[in-house]
Amino acid sequence: MPKMKSHRGASKRFRLTGRGKVRRNKAYGAHILTKKSPDRKRGLRHAGLVAEADERRVKTMLAG
Repeated sequence: MPKMKSHRGASKRFRLTGRGKVRRNKAYGAHILTKKSPDRKRGLRHAGLVAEADERRVKTMLAG
């Protein structure tokens, strides 16, 4: 049986923290930035965590 491969799209978008949680980048920070406030854009620069409901699915995709 061949080796399991990690989901390449998921491996580019998510990474695990030291405690095993899944970090992600926030959406809506790539374009149409003129109408967004500086506070909002600053918040989008910082990574967030994947919701607990989705964490198991994402970890399955990352496990290679």
